[in-house]
Amino acid sequence: MSQRFKDKVAIVTGAAQGLARATALGMAREGASLCLVDVKEDLLEQTRKEAEAEGAEVLALAVDLSRRDTCIDVVKKTLARFGKLDILCNIAGIVRIQHVKDVDEGDWNLLHNVNVAAPFWMSQAAIPHLIKTNGNIVNCASQSALKGAAYVVPYSMTKGAIVMMTKSMAMEFINEPIRINAVSPGTMIGTGMAEGFSFPEGADETLFARYSGIRPPAVAEDVASVVLYLASDDARVVHGAVYAADKGTTAD
Repeated sequence: MSQRFKDKVAIVTGAAQGLARATALGMAREGASLCLVDVKEDLLEQTRKEAEAEGAEVLALAVDLSRRDTCIDVVKKTLARFGKLDILCNIAGIVRIQHVKDVDEGDWNLLHNVNVAAPFWMSQAAIPHLIKTNGNIVNCASQSALKGAAYVVPYSMTKGAIVMMTKSMAMEFINEPIRINAVSPGTMIGTGMAEGFSFPEGADETLFARYSGIRPPAVAEDVASVVLYLASDDARVVHGAVYAADKGTTAD
């Protein structure tokens, strides 16, 4: 097994399940020390145990990242525990599947707080420390940032913001020893992002089918391999990139 993350310290948000969980366990297998963050405490604890079983030293924080002060505190606690920070993986995210007419202010604010504000505040707090370690950030965008998708309009807007945040931060810090990239996943099974939400009543399923793509959905571990590459020194020349991992859905 490769040890690309030996002596590296990484923060992974959303680590209770899905892509972030797969990323955290992949890093654990390859030697990283980890700060794992998620609001779902029980599932986060499971990820912590599995990561420790792989030999990783783990700090698990069950917190809500929708507040700036919480994001700052996560970085502070990581530094207090491990003494440095090498990698930030902003993967935590939520989706709402609904007609535009049914979007209310609560859903709108929650989507933007979790999907846009939290990655920004986490990055803001982490960047000074990542510059010191020649570290990097991997953000999680979505194929819906690159291809129009019915019934997830506010979600698509948040992921489009992540694409431009990635590229704009990459340019702002082009003269500093830090890399900032994003992965843009397609449909994945078992992520838990849309828990409790069904297909909107009266929706045209053929429109949503365009978003699903021709090939079957990915498993989280396959997309995590792209995140791990971007977070590793193997990608030392990659900066300001958005890597599509969507099985060709955005190729048309």
